[in-house]
Amino acid sequence: MVGQPVKAAVNDSPGGRIVAKSAATEIVRPSETGEARSTIDAFEGRWFVLHTRARQEKAVAEDLGRLNIRHFLPLVRYRRIHGGRVRPVSIPLFPGYVFMCGRDEDRVAALRTHRVANILSVADQERLKADLRQIQRVVESNEPVDLFPRLRKGTRCRVIRGTLSGIEGVVLRRRGPWRVYVGVEFVGQSAELEIDPSFLAIID
Repeated sequence: MVGQPVKAAVNDSPGGRIVAKSAATEIVRPSETGEARSTIDAFEGRWFVLHTRARQEKAVAEDLGRLNIRHFLPLVRYRRIHGGRVRPVSIPLFPGYVFMCGRDEDRVAALRTHRVANILSVADQERLKADLRQIQRVVESNEPVDLFPRLRKGTRCRVIRGTLSGIEGVVLRRRGPWRVYVGVEFVGQSAELEIDPSFLAIID
């Protein structure tokens, strides 16, 4: 299942506040019982981007799972304090989007859930898969991550140390921790992470 983390979605709950955030992801593999981790390349078929109705990302992913349709929904997990109690919550990384891998008949099935507003065809399949591989790495790392609602322009870099070694993105230099933006070009959004500059190599 795939999800999206958004600061707005985090802040819109009256009386609640975040005490910690981390990233996580689930990917449905229909050939097995239940949910299992996999790689983007293990899925056969064409990738499509489902533009969901408001706040329907997780429900769409659940529907696709019941229909044995492969999909990817990156989720961010955090703990919210509300009324003195701590409650774990997962929210999607890219609001309004679920990534689906399948055939034309799967597109029809997705529309029949009545939770999908539009299905976007992806011309550059390899570009999308490369971007999703990186996002999967990011969310599985359990590093704190936020949504940046567009693609960041700037200096290209590669992570050379730590759990995210090999990830490429755009770095924003600043005092204290630097920020790295790992984008999904098709949806024009990025995952934003803080990182020690000693973990980075400039590749521009």
